Amino acid sequence: MTKSDTLDVKQSARTRGKSRRNAHETRERLLQAATQEFSERGYDGARMERIVRAADCNVRMVYHYFDDKEGLYLTVLERVYEELRAKEQALNLSYLEPVAGMRALVEFTFDHMAEHPEFTSLVRNENLLGGRMLRKSSKVVQQTTPLVGMIRDTLKRGEAAGVFRSAVDPTQLYISILSLSIIHINQRDTLSIIFEQDLADPDWLAERRAHAVEVILSYLCVESRVIK
Repeated sequence: MTKSDTLDVKQSARTRGKSRRNAHETRERLLQAATQEFSERGYDGARMERIVRAADCNVRMVYHYFDDKEGLYLTVLERVYEELRAKEQALNLSYLEPVAGMRALVEFTFDHMAEHPEFTSLVRNENLLGGRMLRKSSKVVQQTTPLVGMIRDTLKRGEAAGVFRSAVDPTQLYISILSLSIIHINQRDTLSIIFEQDLADPDWLAERRAHAVEVILSYLCVESRVIK
């Protein structure tokens, strides 16, 4: 191979690498713009023109990467769930003693919902659709299986150690954790008016977070002293 041929090969490799980076960046911009659009306006109210304008690309790119609007929406849903599940796994509850592990899960769930309003909005909007889009995804169900197993393992270890009550259903428990972490967000405006309190106030949220932990651990723990 001549020196000229070598230079051509290197240039071609750089071109391919740049093309892949550009493609990744375009896809990422589309996902970010779509996440914002779908979370603010729901599936039916979202408009492709606004998404591609915000992503600074053209509508052909949507069809290239996601097939259509439904494919884009489903990818957005799958991604927000994937991010949540990955962070839950990163808690490594199996390396924590049961009470500390469950406390970590409650605190993480509460904080994640507060820090990711796009997640709560997307889930709320999908519920308005009766879950018809999410039902088409096997990925979200597969990603949730390890979470249930992680909670089940923590519960079994707590029961074996004599600190947790027996026969706690992991799915029921997680739904309770999620409820305590999300209802004050989804109903913030109306609850703030009804109870004449600002549910977005940092002090109120700190109290709510501590309350969520106490409720879950008070239910789980055999002796109340364990939750202190």
